Amino acid sequence: MSFHEIRFPADLSFGSIGGPERRTDIVQLTSGHEERNTPWAHSRRRYDAGLGLRSLDDVEALIAFFEARQGQVYGFRWKDWADYKSSAPSRPVAMGDQVIAYGDGVSRSFQLIKNYTSGGVTYARPITKPVAGSVIAAVQDVERREGVHFEIDVDTGIITFDEVPLDGVEISAGFEFDVPVRFDTDRINVSVASFKAGQVPDVPVVEVRV
Repeated sequence: MSFHEIRFPADLSFGSIGGPERRTDIVQLTSGHEERNTPWAHSRRRYDAGLGLRSLDDVEALIAFFEARQGQVYGFRWKDWADYKSSAPSRPVAMGDQVIAYGDGVSRSFQLIKNYTSGGVTYARPITKPVAGSVIAAVQDVERREGVHFEIDVDTGIITFDEVPLDGVEISAGFEFDVPVRFDTDRINVSVASFKAGQVPDVPVVEVRV
């Protein structure tokens, strides 16, 4: 996959709008009931990068970033200011934030995930773009340190422990993360006059699977 491990300027993504999108197939039955199914196991996020722009310098930075990615060709990292860490927005990241797996006595590598729970139902979102230096982990509530007890692949979100966790032990982690995205357009229209008047370009960004 064509992907650049670079983050869209975080000061430009601040103020943008966006969030998760689901795809649902709905079949209306003759009885009036519905059958609802989804072909997607995971949600997909969309954003508008244009709404974070505040000056002509911001526009220039956006155009440079767009040109370097060759429009839609190369993906990149995006900071979703509404959802960018394992903990609640008001709390710092902690090693027990997310239970990512339970040991089986064989595996040493595990995918980082973030769990979303409501009404007794949990959705586990794979985290594939953790922020370098932000990941902390624990095995059965005992802290493990990066570079000493585990390594993290920041390109995939795979954490690998030096020692195999015992069968049944809880493995947890805390982290900050980015969303892998690409531009959802091959064109950016900017009017200097209208921008100064408070108008901003429409710059759609969409999450990609990695």
